[in-house]
Amino acid sequence: MKKIIYILIAVLVCFSAGYAASLFQEDSLREWYPYLNKPSILPPNFVFPIAWSIIYILMGISAGLIMDSSDSRRKNILLIFAVQFVLNFSWSLMFFYFRSPVAGLIDIFLLDMFVIYYIFKSYPVNKISSYLFIPYFLWLLFATYLNSYILLNN
Repeated sequence: MKKIIYILIAVLVCFSAGYAASLFQEDSLREWYPYLNKPSILPPNFVFPIAWSIIYILMGISAGLIMDSSDSRRKNILLIFAVQFVLNFSWSLMFFYFRSPVAGLIDIFLLDMFVIYYIFKSYPVNKISSYLFIPYFLWLLFATYLNSYILLNN
């Protein structure tokens, strides 16, 4: 039962942060982002909230499984999770709110590194927790490409 509560809390925190980040994006999504040069492989806009919803669920489950662990490395792994989580949120601010692809790219490179770090550090504690971050990492690689393209072509 404790494991389910940890997972539910973590998923709710992830969705809450995602919702809060979306509030900072609204103006830019209307007034700035549509006018940028973007790559032809950009998915339709409806894909992004679906992808992020799946990712937030996987992130929450991953964090919940680590919270439920009795491993002594748990606190360190949760700290890594927290850092990547803050970087995830701050990317929306950097890229959309401040309309800075440069700051967004710096942020997302750091985010990529912390997500990789989380994957490797969580693996010995809970393999499933580590595996649940792989779709997130793959999506981030694509987002890093998009951010880079926008920076170079605008």
